[in-house]
Amino acid sequence: MAESELLETPLASLHRELGGRMVPFAGYAMPVQYPAGILTEHLHVRASAGLFDVSHMGQAELLGEGAAAALEKLTPADVQGLKPGRQRYGVLMTETGGILDDFMVANRGDRLFLVLNASRKHLDIPAIEAVLPSGVTLRPLPDRALIALQGPQAVAALATLAPGIATMKFMDFAEHSIAGVNCLVSRSGYTGEDGVEISVPAEQADMLAKALLALPGVQPAGLGARDSLRLEAGLCLYGNDLDETTSPVEANLVWTMGKRRRMAWDFQGAERCRAELDNGPSRLRIGIQPEGRQPARGHTPVQAGGQVVGEITSGGFGPSANAPVAMGYVARGAAADGTALELMVRGKALPGRVAALPFIPHRYAR
Repeated sequence: MAESELLETPLASLHRELGGRMVPFAGYAMPVQYPAGILTEHLHVRASAGLFDVSHMGQAELLGEGAAAALEKLTPADVQGLKPGRQRYGVLMTETGGILDDFMVANRGDRLFLVLNASRKHLDIPAIEAVLPSGVTLRPLPDRALIALQGPQAVAALATLAPGIATMKFMDFAEHSIAGVNCLVSRSGYTGEDGVEISVPAEQADMLAKALLALPGVQPAGLGARDSLRLEAGLCLYGNDLDETTSPVEANLVWTMGKRRRMAWDFQGAERCRAELDNGPSRLRIGIQPEGRQPARGHTPVQAGGQVVGEITSGGFGPSANAPVAMGYVARGAAADGTALELMVRGKALPGRVAALPFIPHRYAR
């Protein structure tokens, strides 16, 4: 796709001003890195605070009585049990028990607030609309930007502009005024670190981002660091680690399926999930630790005992792990921690093993 055909976020001019190298991603021109480089940006987020533009994500709100019950037709997440001011991670299901998308849902009291993946929002919105009863409406919010401030110093820095944010816990969701801008803030993110995601009116995004970048210890970070951070944290990327062929059971996302939902089995695609929980799935998502220094990337075939048992779905070098790290799917019999694997990189078998996830411990504000 030519750059002229790509969509731009409200922060596109700021990225170029900061020296961001723009690449196509999910139909948008997005910064993959800034002059400091991916390694420096990654380590800075782990040590201090990094600012990411995630405005390409889909934002929407679900309004009307029965909105939570309606959404539960598409997701095994317990949406009705979500308290006001709280957010939850979940998956949207296909009729055949695959994952249409993974998403975030927050309870704002009088409505639900949704964040959908950029590459899937065009499919998610009609899928949600198709299950809504009369009186419940889905309203996309294309006029909002989304900024993530991530790292152990992120909240302390932000609290100088909005002190109330310091009292939020992991997955809390609230309205806050930051630098005079009314924002929707969730204490969450995609790095394994503490931090926040901030939904802001598009026309005020540039001003807010500049105010955040002026805070001590905050540096811009691009898609490259976002990917290496989430991989070390063992977090899935839709299109790599999740897709319409993958079930939540195979993906080791059973924890996203509410206890009440696993008794009722009243969501789309439930039959497959139930059968896999009863009988065990044929494959499982696992962490993979290659031995040595050479990374094994996505689509690398994985063998055990000379037999192909699966493939890597995400892989690269983990700057904080100081080693190559990967995730993928293998046959259930090869999924136990410590199982010896051969990773077929360019036809050559590299040794590796099944490793517990995450590679770097999560540091959320529980």
